[in-house]
Amino acid sequence: MINLRIALSGLLLTTCLGHSVLMAQTTLSLSNYTYSPAKPVVGTLRVPASVRGLKLQGPNASSFKLDKNNQLSIVASAAKASAPWYDLMVEGKTAAGSVRDTFRIVKDEFIRNQVIAHRGAWKQSGTTENSISSLQNAIKLGCMGSEFDVHMSADSVLFVNHDHSIQGVSIEKATAAELAKIKLPNGESLPTLEAYLTEGIKQNRTKLILEIKTSMLGKERSLALTERVVAMVHRLRAQAWVDYIAFSYDVCQKVKSLDPDAKVAYLNGDKSPEQLAADHLYGLDYHFSVLKKNEGWINDAQQRNLTVNAWTVNDKDTLAWFLEHKADFITTNEPELLLSMIAK
Repeated sequence: MINLRIALSGLLLTTCLGHSVLMAQTTLSLSNYTYSPAKPVVGTLRVPASVRGLKLQGPNASSFKLDKNNQLSIVASAAKASAPWYDLMVEGKTAAGSVRDTFRIVKDEFIRNQVIAHRGAWKQSGTTENSISSLQNAIKLGCMGSEFDVHMSADSVLFVNHDHSIQGVSIEKATAAELAKIKLPNGESLPTLEAYLTEGIKQNRTKLILEIKTSMLGKERSLALTERVVAMVHRLRAQAWVDYIAFSYDVCQKVKSLDPDAKVAYLNGDKSPEQLAADHLYGLDYHFSVLKKNEGWINDAQQRNLTVNAWTVNDKDTLAWFLEHKADFITTNEPELLLSMIAK
């Protein structure tokens, strides 16, 4: 058997006994990755004009239908089944061979209670922020989302931590091997993005709010980090879980160029809802003081189909203000408090 793999411009070309398969992570994509029994339409399969003859493949192919407009739907029996998700392979033909990708289509049981646990739920439990256990705690609490921060090591491995350094070690200037030796105060290892996402996608209740940190080494490194983050999310088939946030507008736009249907919100607070909507972002994610100063932005954003998140809100009065003003999400170090306020 001849099995020749050639890496070319991010693509992998495999030739096996004369049969060519051209695999590119972003050749095929979906506009949405979730379903429910009440909403069986998953989304639109997006393909380049050069791709034709699309077919659903694999053991779950019979659980879905693809119409002439490339709209993907789940059949009623599969939607009502207990499975939390299905992996579905889609294949098409090009002049160069076949293209295929596998998507994880997830039952939408995600919580919608506005509560985003900032760096996970760590404060009341006494664990370490941005740790695997803080993520697990946020999931157990029933938070809508768990926020976390991602950096890239000197040798391009992705790690989860808020600050650019940890225990005196600069993440961007250290190797993955050096960072792997670091133990968090709760005894866990410094988590890689792969480990964090792998844990997070074991459930379908809490979203993963992924902040791509702005590199201290320059714009190009920030964009390289962004490419690796989006590639990791796609490789792990975590699109249904992950929303992206960033302080760098270049990073936000880079995510959208890599995945036009990704949910991306901007953090820095210096752009109007009008501009964010014009650039097709998902929402604004601003410090609470910015939104209190520009109160009209909340309604303006929502009228433009943008989501509104306020960070980081920890006191009861300010939490109540944003609940009253119907913010879509509130990021907090006190998820237990916010959950108790919502429950009343």
